[in-house]
Amino acid sequence: MLHRLRWLIGLSKRSRQAKTLDAKPYIAKVKPVLMVDTVQEIAIYIHRFHNLDLFQQGWYQIKITMRWEDGDNVTRGIPSRVVQYEATESGSNDSYGVWRIVDKDNSFLTQPFRIKYARQDIRLCMMISFTLPLERYEGSATSAAILKFELMYAPSVDNASAKHLDASSVAVHEFRIPPKALTGLHSYCPVHFDTLHAVLVDVSVHISVLKSAAYKRPARLSSGVSNSKNVSGSSAQSFKKALGLLASADKKLVSFVKALLGARGILLEEMQRLSKAVGQTIDLSDFVSNMNNIPLSNSTINGSGQGKEQNSLEKLNITFDLASDDWLHELSKDHLSRIFHLLGTQLHHLWNTFLGFHRDNHTKILEYLRDIWTKDRRAEWSIWMVYSKVEMPHHFINSGMTDILNQSAHKRASGVLNEPAQIAATRAELHRRSIAQMRINNRSIQDMHILGDPMRVPIVIIERVLNAPRRTLSDNSYLRHMDLLDSSLLNGHKDEAEKTKATNSHQSARELKIVGHHLDLRLVRNQWLLIDPKIEFLMSEVNEEKTHGDFREMGQRLAQEVVSFLKRKKDRYARQGHLKSIKLSFVGHSIGNVIIRTAIADSLMEPYRRFLHTYLSLSGPHLGYLYSTNSLFNSGLWLLKKLKSTQVIHQLTLTDDPDLRHTFFYKLCKQKTLENFKNIILLSSPQDGYVPYHSARIESCQPASFDSSKKGVAFLEMLNNCLDQIRGPVPEAPHQQRVFMRCDVNFDMTVYGRNLNSFIGRAAHIEFLESDIFARFIMWSFQDLFR
Repeated sequence: MLHRLRWLIGLSKRSRQAKTLDAKPYIAKVKPVLMVDTVQEIAIYIHRFHNLDLFQQGWYQIKITMRWEDGDNVTRGIPSRVVQYEATESGSNDSYGVWRIVDKDNSFLTQPFRIKYARQDIRLCMMISFTLPLERYEGSATSAAILKFELMYAPSVDNASAKHLDASSVAVHEFRIPPKALTGLHSYCPVHFDTLHAVLVDVSVHISVLKSAAYKRPARLSSGVSNSKNVSGSSAQSFKKALGLLASADKKLVSFVKALLGARGILLEEMQRLSKAVGQTIDLSDFVSNMNNIPLSNSTINGSGQGKEQNSLEKLNITFDLASDDWLHELSKDHLSRIFHLLGTQLHHLWNTFLGFHRDNHTKILEYLRDIWTKDRRAEWSIWMVYSKVEMPHHFINSGMTDILNQSAHKRASGVLNEPAQIAATRAELHRRSIAQMRINNRSIQDMHILGDPMRVPIVIIERVLNAPRRTLSDNSYLRHMDLLDSSLLNGHKDEAEKTKATNSHQSARELKIVGHHLDLRLVRNQWLLIDPKIEFLMSEVNEEKTHGDFREMGQRLAQEVVSFLKRKKDRYARQGHLKSIKLSFVGHSIGNVIIRTAIADSLMEPYRRFLHTYLSLSGPHLGYLYSTNSLFNSGLWLLKKLKSTQVIHQLTLTDDPDLRHTFFYKLCKQKTLENFKNIILLSSPQDGYVPYHSARIESCQPASFDSSKKGVAFLEMLNNCLDQIRGPVPEAPHQQRVFMRCDVNFDMTVYGRNLNSFIGRAAHIEFLESDIFARFIMWSFQDLFR
């Protein structure tokens, strides 16, 4: 019994044994000094969803996720806050449910909305903020971030509810945010998804580096650990290792402070820029005057970093030398921690002030950022565009007789002159290879539709054609090329256009566009609508399934359709009092261009020719198929003529009459079908085997220049008749210089491989309809021509 009591009160034999010190050396354990100190915050404003050309009605949502580019899809951005900054006007029939956050993949989904018709607007007016942890990086990110938008679709179901909406992803549009842009960015970011789901989502992205809410003050070494009097050799090594960890932590803390300093400077600069742009003042005078005066006292900061400065303690104020960071390395760890905390507080204040300012002025800020985006894209897309100027001779002449005496010189140059299409293709390919050496802007959001694989983007060679003085018979009939280093020279018309625009700014011009088959040219139409949403489009349908007859009949049908369309629109806008003037533009592909020119020549169009504005021709055979070099295609045409004997093929090959001067094409070239257009843009491709290269560009070719037969003479007469219209003044504006451009588009044909389409040249001909990147480059680079 007594033994048990001794055990209960701790007087057992075991308790009487003398305690000995552990012979093992004491290893100093230092907690990790800095874990998660800074975060990326990315605020994404989803302003509007505009349906350009969705094929299916139903319920749609936008899903947004963020991740690091160098990650394994595990470290994702976390949705941290959602703000509905403006009440939406959608009725109960057009939307249901609410936005939601999916924890499984840290994604954000807007509320579902119903799309019923083309050019429908859905105002979303939401802000979603993502945070990306920066624990892997020292202060600033060294990896890019990927911003992913997904278009979710579910078919319309009667009596559906949001809980049962089974939406699936139908299209994706990704953007890359480079590391330098992550330090601070305010940018417009249009989301289009893909050519089969043509929409416009007006999005603006705003980025800053902030202090993490999980920041903790670094732990200090205890006095017991710092006393090395009785520490063994092994313990001394551990102590040195601990000091090394602390030194590394100090360097990290310096990096974090530098990151916050840089983010604060960028945010202040952007806030001042946006404030000036929208005409609304953000009063930051007191903040700016005191922001660099940091009290370095012994004040207490709580574990979360949100402690307040004790006024009773002595303050030591220093002013930052932002040109150098040497002064940061001279500060103690406690002072660095204090600066980090105060900078973080300042950034939170500035960031929240900006978000509130954005909510109050979101419309003006969006317009300003969109203008900046447009200018920046012109510079970015110039990577794939080559600019030059050429002179158009007063007349192309047959040089066969005059060059007989210079046959030896001709033989030396024939390797260059015989194949202009091959020269153009080689020039584009050399430029494509040089793209790998070019530097892409790393301070802006990068569209992965284009920059995902820059080597596969079409190369566009743009020639601005200028009038040249009369040439003598001894002059070469070919255009003289003059490469320009500065693409701004190509925009010589811009200043004049801006003056004209300013002079007529009180007038409201209604622009009407006539394009071909409603499916063929929908991509060009969509780009045009993005540039000028107020335009009215006629997607011609009268000649569908009727393109095997006579061009004259097809042209007359188109003229009737156009006149009927114009009368309806004129009456409508006249009643509303909004019609001041009309701009009538045409877009055509392949033989659609011949139908357009035939329609313009029709007497029905005579009252409307003065309204002609821009003509965009995509690979049109304006001079027919004379001197076509594609032997395989020529054989196919010959076979069709023998088997079907359709009128349109005879007209294209100028065999519809024994006398070339009585053929349809010869007469069409004599008619004034081009002279009323203010802007003429001819798109061609040396890879297109369906349309002769020279015919699409309305220029001469080597065989025609040395053909002294009736065929060669008639061809040059056709060519000169067309160019005389382009060379002359615009009848309605004789003092206005006509813009005439030839644009060569070189597609990446490797995706097609070796098949029949690429072999006969059909792939490039169809690519004009299935790709819109080349149209985006040209139309957005010369917006004045499409407004």
